[in-house]
Amino acid sequence: MINNHIKLTKTAIKKIKNLIFDKKNKNLKLRVYILGGGCSGFQYQFTFDEHKNNDDILIKQGDVSIIVDPISFQYLVGGKIDYIENLEGSKFIVKNPNAKNTCGCGLSFNI
Repeated sequence: MINNHIKLTKTAIKKIKNLIFDKKNKNLKLRVYILGGGCSGFQYQFTFDEHKNNDDILIKQGDVSIIVDPISFQYLVGGKIDYIENLEGSKFIVKNPNAKNTCGCGLSFNI
């Protein structure tokens, strides 16, 4: 388990807790991963998962855990995950110091 390589804001922790509560399954963790594509090259993806693969990295902060696969982890090291609600909608976003460019929506980036 790693605690300091990817941070969660208080807002993200609260939203993750609320979503897990709504799904009535306290074994769920937020899985964060990177896919190729998007307008800038890579895109962030989020889903809930109760299964951790042997090589996944488990990060606990507050009362929640996130799971990141090792390939995605290398792109996220030093990043911060936040949750925002605005006129465009609501979403988890990543503030990623490794990203050279990001798109306007904040969901894709390149290295």
